[in-house]
Amino acid sequence: MGSIYLIRHGQASFGADDYDVLSPLGVRQGELLGDHLAELGIHFDRCLSGDLRRQQDTGRAALGRLHAAGQTPPALETDSAFDEFPADEVIRAHLPDLLHVEPDALHILRNAASHRAEFQRLFAQVIDRWVSGEHEKDGLISWQGFLEQVQGGLQRVLQQAQGHQRIAIFTSGGTISALLQLIIGLPAIKAFELNWQIVNTSLSCLKFRGNEVALASFNSHVHLQLLKAPELITFR
Repeated sequence: MGSIYLIRHGQASFGADDYDVLSPLGVRQGELLGDHLAELGIHFDRCLSGDLRRQQDTGRAALGRLHAAGQTPPALETDSAFDEFPADEVIRAHLPDLLHVEPDALHILRNAASHRAEFQRLFAQVIDRWVSGEHEKDGLISWQGFLEQVQGGLQRVLQQAQGHQRIAIFTSGGTISALLQLIIGLPAIKAFELNWQIVNTSLSCLKFRGNEVALASFNSHVHLQLLKAPELITFR
């Protein structure tokens, strides 16, 4: 059987003008992951990421450490099917409805870095509305549309894969949640309950034979836990 390693990007720049930039900690998380993979003797036959900078830079940080350990990892390819869902667009589209029940929502969302717990509570409400399929908005990709995008990316990977290949995909939490729904049949809301638990640079492993895919492990972040430094374990 072959293996697909789904790797969430390192910590991004939550609350900054541009979220799609790894923080210094995010870069370090990617490097620690690469060191861990090298120690395990894992050699990838193919490496992909979405188009987002935080995904690609996590891949470069990890693969750079594999190279430093004496490996020659394959070049990082990109496929936009593994991008994250457009969270900002989802929030903007559902904000008017949210303001009817949460009058302070705009202030909290604009100042997310200083209202992390309240931001998460409101964001979860927005996501619940979006994935339910009962509140479609013109011009906004639906959850079902996002699922189909991710499924197309997975199918391309499987069609191009050979035998016992090991394939790394550097991606995001929402994309991993979509893959979990597709593979193990979770309801969308339950898939997103898992999404909130996905640690930056964690590994989830899929096993495949032909077009048959099964979940082998989820959200492993032992490369961070072993260092006994809680600040390394982040969720954004």
